Amino acid sequence: MSNFSPQNITVALGQRSYPVWIGAGLLADHARWRALLRGRHALVISNTTVAPLYLPRIEAGLDGLHWSSFLLEDGEAHKSFANVGRALEALGRLGATRDACVIALGGGVVGDLAGFSAACWMRGIDFIQMPTTLLAMVDSSVGGKTGVNLPVGKNLAGAFHQPRAVIADIDTLASLPEREYRAGLAEVVKGAAIGDEAFFAWLEQHADALAARDSGTVLEAIARKVQYKAGVVARDETEQGERALLNLGHTFGHAIETAGHYTAVLHGEGVAIGMRLAAQLSERLGMSAPADTARLQRLLEKLGLPVAVPPGMEPAQLLALMRLDKKNSAGQLRLILWRGIGRAEIVAGVDEAAVLATLEAAIAAA
Repeated sequence: MSNFSPQNITVALGQRSYPVWIGAGLLADHARWRALLRGRHALVISNTTVAPLYLPRIEAGLDGLHWSSFLLEDGEAHKSFANVGRALEALGRLGATRDACVIALGGGVVGDLAGFSAACWMRGIDFIQMPTTLLAMVDSSVGGKTGVNLPVGKNLAGAFHQPRAVIADIDTLASLPEREYRAGLAEVVKGAAIGDEAFFAWLEQHADALAARDSGTVLEAIARKVQYKAGVVARDETEQGERALLNLGHTFGHAIETAGHYTAVLHGEGVAIGMRLAAQLSERLGMSAPADTARLQRLLEKLGLPVAVPPGMEPAQLLALMRLDKKNSAGQLRLILWRGIGRAEIVAGVDEAAVLATLEAAIAAA
């Protein structure tokens, strides 16, 4: 992917504002990001799949610094407290001071764990996101949410800690396995489904080009989704209101991920299934029309994403896991539902019987 000028989108947070650069060849564009490193120490956190491919591209940019790397095994199951401890030990061995920087080179798991580790070291040091997956580029690298999974649920431990910058080099998508790429498209669809019906229609028109990884189409999709999310984050950094809308499909999806022990489905796949379930629940509650659910399902399927709950999962089990969601309050389910494409809203006190009936119907039809 090349021959496209980098795009620069700003996440506007006053003195903590930062750029999101999207384009080709950015990892090797050392002049662009080296100046952001304020001290003498840097720790690159990556994984065993990504590091052999892309760590050499950034090494020259670290010349003259005291730096090292810490590599995770690949996969959601490794986003754990145990690995945060190992990352902090790596910072300790490095002698990292308060002006050190953590560089997250990888997908969402790496970015979340690296950001959380940076938030913990000396109560918070700089970190830079260098996302190498589509899902991380369009969602998890932007907005400062960091965290790790616990056996009882996903992302239950974490912190808001904004990066110094996001460097999204779309050349890295060339090595992304097809399933991982398609999982990232779920987060693109999610942004449109929440609050931008025109973008949703654009995705419908360009679904074939997106599925085929057409460079120009992919770049535009990433930029439009990041621009949307940057605006939401600027208005509601710590998810007191509007930002919660970005969790459309996540309560269902996280329950499915947890029930599958973080190995049965990818995060983006869980979001795709969860969005369909949220649309079906909205329909059951009289908030939206069946045509909206059908339109969402068609787009997800056209992009090669799953929409059915994986076999072997029980409705009661999933509902119990949904009760642990961070958005719940006063013991009541608080879900992101919608009144149709582009019109998501936060709904508190959702009737558990309706959620259970939705899950039962979806599993029976799978």
